[in-house]
Amino acid sequence: MDTTYDVKFWKTSVYEGRKKTTYTVRWELEGKEWRKPFGTVALADSFRAGLMSAARKGEAFSLSTGLPVSHLSRAAGVKWYDFAIQFVDQLWERTSANNRKNVAKALTPVTIALLRSQPTMFKGVDVRRALREYAFNTLRRDQAPPEVAVILRWVQRNSLSMAAWEDENTVETALRAAMTKLDGTPVAPSSARRTKRVLNVLFEYAIKKKVLKENPLPKGKGASTTATKTSSAVDKRSLLNSEQAAQLLGWIYARPRGGQRLHTFFATMYYAGARPEEVVAIDVGDVRLPDADADDQWGELLLHTAHPEVGKQWTDTGEVREERGLKGRAAGDTRTVPCRPALTRILRAHIEKEGLKPGDLLMQGEKGGDLAGSVIRRAWRRARKEVLNSYEFGTPLGRRVYDLRHTCLTNWLNAGVPAATVAEWAGNSVPVLLTTYARCIDGQLDDLKRRIERAGELPGPAAPRG
Repeated sequence: MDTTYDVKFWKTSVYEGRKKTTYTVRWELEGKEWRKPFGTVALADSFRAGLMSAARKGEAFSLSTGLPVSHLSRAAGVKWYDFAIQFVDQLWERTSANNRKNVAKALTPVTIALLRSQPTMFKGVDVRRALREYAFNTLRRDQAPPEVAVILRWVQRNSLSMAAWEDENTVETALRAAMTKLDGTPVAPSSARRTKRVLNVLFEYAIKKKVLKENPLPKGKGASTTATKTSSAVDKRSLLNSEQAAQLLGWIYARPRGGQRLHTFFATMYYAGARPEEVVAIDVGDVRLPDADADDQWGELLLHTAHPEVGKQWTDTGEVREERGLKGRAAGDTRTVPCRPALTRILRAHIEKEGLKPGDLLMQGEKGGDLAGSVIRRAWRRARKEVLNSYEFGTPLGRRVYDLRHTCLTNWLNAGVPAATVAEWAGNSVPVLLTTYARCIDGQLDDLKRRIERAGELPGPAAPRG
């Protein structure tokens, strides 16, 4: 516990304002001044007497709260760093690799904010890496290199106790740190939301373990100065028109190394609207294509597995990708997506060229196995640079591979496919779908105007009486 016996008491200060008088008890712990204001002299004297009584009894004072140990909750006896590690470890076995990574990211800046002093003897980036990659990684913590172990021991010694969360100023400081990057710029809104979710779960665990009595995070509208306005709607500028998509996919197809394989990947996203981690997990046996001479060339893709890329240090298998069920679906659930004739031709040619059979991955790397995310992103960045003009390249137009999915879902909605059907194909709920793509739906305004007019008009005003 971070405590001290070095206590000094000062005379109670009195401030006479226009409307009321404030009495502030002042004391000092190891040179740091603490203050507690009261509305009456009796309350101030009573509080000061309690502090002095504890000091005369030889009681230690907490450096986190300034109060005698007897005045504190159980939180004063538990260091934040130790509790954060305990939280990570109990969560590890029952959560996904991606969630493990997000928890580590969320706890890292908070832990640095809850230090008695900042680690000036270490580089900030090294401290963050030590916490994120080792301290908050159950499998790697004991494998930390010597230089990392030194940093973690220093952090453990200098960590404040959980009682720090009982101070409003500390809570605000920690939240501000969690919402700021190392260079001082704000984190992305999605990262801010994720961090708050992680902290809420941690505090629920702390309450369950009786370390804290209540969740210290601010509640209610305008409760936190760190709040960031966010929007889940797709930026319409990121959507590709058919000519732009054709040029980008054509350039990728013509790449001398792996171009045709990557073209199949991007075409599946563009035509079927699947997520990248779903496309790389498609089994050839789940591609239902008609015979080449059939009149109807529409097929189906049966999606039931995803391979999100999270990093081998976070997975139980040591692989870069983790095998998971579909996002937002129950374990073992499936989703069927229509495969339009253009995609049917692409997939049939790809399967025949690669000599694939049921049980094989549809999308594979050059040496087999999952197609690497770095290869996908690098190819897409290069295609944008080569195909788009300088102005377009600097805009959000197709900036992310995921924008192919956004474009596909938008095209379906604009073609008049009911929102419930698009939501089913996309693996979204209808409310999420409409919230995300409402700004991108167009091409139906003239029809809507005619429908409104058919509802009729009010009769014209009667002629005035003579």
